[in-house]
Amino acid sequence: MKTFNLNSLVRPVIMSIKPYSSARDEFQGIPDDMVFVDANENPFNNGLNRYPDPQQRELKQRLSEIKNIPVNQILLGNGSDEVLDLIFRAFCEPNQDNIITLPPTYGMYSVLAGLNAVKNMEIELDTNFQPQVDAILKTVNSQTKLLFLCSPNNPTANSINANLIENLLNEFNGIVVIDEAYIDFSKDDSWLSRLNEFPNLIISQTLSKAYGLAGIRLGICYASEEIITILNKIKPPYNINQLTQSEALKRVNDLKVVKNEVSQILTERKKLKSELQNINFVSTIYESDANFILVKVDDANLRYDQLIKQGIVVRNRTTQPLCENCLRITVGTGEENDELIEVLKGL
Repeated sequence: MKTFNLNSLVRPVIMSIKPYSSARDEFQGIPDDMVFVDANENPFNNGLNRYPDPQQRELKQRLSEIKNIPVNQILLGNGSDEVLDLIFRAFCEPNQDNIITLPPTYGMYSVLAGLNAVKNMEIELDTNFQPQVDAILKTVNSQTKLLFLCSPNNPTANSINANLIENLLNEFNGIVVIDEAYIDFSKDDSWLSRLNEFPNLIISQTLSKAYGLAGIRLGICYASEEIITILNKIKPPYNINQLTQSEALKRVNDLKVVKNEVSQILTERKKLKSELQNINFVSTIYESDANFILVKVDDANLRYDQLIKQGIVVRNRTTQPLCENCLRITVGTGEENDELIEVLKGL
């Protein structure tokens, strides 16, 4: 790839910041039989009266073992949205820098750009829902800091071609963020296996989808040690609460159950796709590497309203680029999918 200089991308104010040091950052010894009077906590033990580990060491260690990524290349966020916001704040100067997104895609990239006063330059995917690499690279200018790729993509459900991603990683002289929220449902390998080949690569994942923990809000960022160090400078000191850390650790220590649930979802996805082929107003069923399926229907607004009246909520994506008259359907349990198909057949 082109010569990559991380320091030239980081906002000067971020480079100069001295990170906040919490009481739990300063004491990292073994807590057994210690008297803690350093953090102004309530001393009466109720299981949650102490501040959580600000670096989530135990959880990161387990993730490190599962993903084969060193602990110092992992950062955890209050959902992936906090991870993405930290990336904006670290690299994008408000009212000056810009990013590139590829609609239709996850809407928070655009929202976060607006919140951080960063221009979002949108280059639509092609009709196969793949990046238009030449158009992207022609759009890049000296103020372009971030490129967001969602793979598998939301709402289209497809994976982005690996050769196209590699081309962008090699040619784009900024940070490439690959959002892998749905990677556990994909036939393709995660880019984690190639993380250290690309100093400009950030990968975000989540426990919300395959791990079934959307309610605890736990996002994961994998990147070079240098990038993680920068993001750690600006993250809130106790951004992952103790309840979240505890529940996440339980779940990642029970991978057999997680893998079984993913397997069931993949089986149901195949069944749901097959059944949808028999619905007369469904014109296109797009290929899916996620836990949802995008389908084109005759009239998305009509079909959405009809399903609501029958007690079924899908996502109407007809307003998104390239998604006219498309509904996004999450793969449910076998019973939920059977009910959905029965209702669809009756419309």
